Amino acid sequence: MNKNLTQKLSKPIVEKVAIVGAGPGGLATAIALRSQGIDVQVYEKAQEFRPAGTGLGLAPNGLNSLDAIAPGIVDALKSSGCEVHHTVLKNIQGETIRTNATKYLEQYGQPLLTVWWYRLQQVLASRLPSDIIHLNHRCIGFQQDENGVEIHFDGEKSVYADLLIGADGVNSVIRETLFGEGQPNYIGSMCWRAVIKYHHELFNDYELVFVKGNQQFMYILNVGGGYTSWISRKFSPEYSLSQSADEVKSRILHELADWDESFRAVIEATPAEQIWEGPICDRPPLTHWSQGRVTLLGDAAHPMAPAMGQGANTTFEDAYQLREDFSDSANLQEALTSYEQHRIERTKLIQARSALGEMRYYDANFVASSGQTQERQMSLNDDFHKWVYDFKPSVKS
Repeated sequence: MNKNLTQKLSKPIVEKVAIVGAGPGGLATAIALRSQGIDVQVYEKAQEFRPAGTGLGLAPNGLNSLDAIAPGIVDALKSSGCEVHHTVLKNIQGETIRTNATKYLEQYGQPLLTVWWYRLQQVLASRLPSDIIHLNHRCIGFQQDENGVEIHFDGEKSVYADLLIGADGVNSVIRETLFGEGQPNYIGSMCWRAVIKYHHELFNDYELVFVKGNQQFMYILNVGGGYTSWISRKFSPEYSLSQSADEVKSRILHELADWDESFRAVIEATPAEQIWEGPICDRPPLTHWSQGRVTLLGDAAHPMAPAMGQGANTTFEDAYQLREDFSDSANLQEALTSYEQHRIERTKLIQARSALGEMRYYDANFVASSGQTQERQMSLNDDFHKWVYDFKPSVKS
């Protein structure tokens, strides 16, 4: 047997990995690499895991990746979230424009699953020993040489690892230290969102509601367990943030002043302090994600507009692919090079399409238009979506 192959089978290519960020991407990667016998430690700036985040759509490509990383975890998520069987498109008066029965399960073998970000984090964290997740560790930088990486935290001791993975989101400290890009790119869309205990009347017939306004739209998602996620976004060439929680709530209610009361009711039922307000941002694609013993993953590597709902799904693809490249490579540099070759072009295309899709939301002619041009566009969309959702990891024995 080849000596390198024998080494790969008997010993991981790295012994200790530090992951910065305990969101779904960081936790999924920890699960994936621990399955290879690697000592993984996760460092998170939050002082505690608390109910936070928005409703997510987990698509077949993301669910297949999770299932390959941690068999059985998708079943746990189905119990925590909501399988989407029916969706509806409405105008702001509440009139139905179009209804759809989803075909994800029939076409791709997995459903579209809506789940609260916090519940997803909890399910993933439950697969890891609690003592490898270190809360209240805000990374402020790192130094590396050919032997390892020293990671620094605000007010905490530095730690050493063979590899550092930045899974710390669109405002990644790890990415900024590597590439020095500054602030992310505001793409012209403001967002307000929350998750609350609430049963919208439309959930009797649909699990996902999309309301199209004038350069403004709203999603209302059933995310399981009696919880509703609402997300409103508006085209805004320049963004400004409200000065207080009460001002945030007043602002979004003012934005929806002409909307049907059933849509406004879910916002009126939301405590002001639970509403998140912020800009939708992305960053330009990178030509590489790694330098030496440091690499990026998820939103730190390829932050994208949420129009396609692929942020979390592509992150889980990253985690799966990184595990596979660690398994198939003779050394760390070979693994990271392979990881980038497998992931960068795919995520670059999805990033670009997501930014385009975000702006298309605000095109008043898009939903109403008809004829050959839209039919051709829909055909192109079908082909692209098939390419995205058809991502199927190969599970090795």
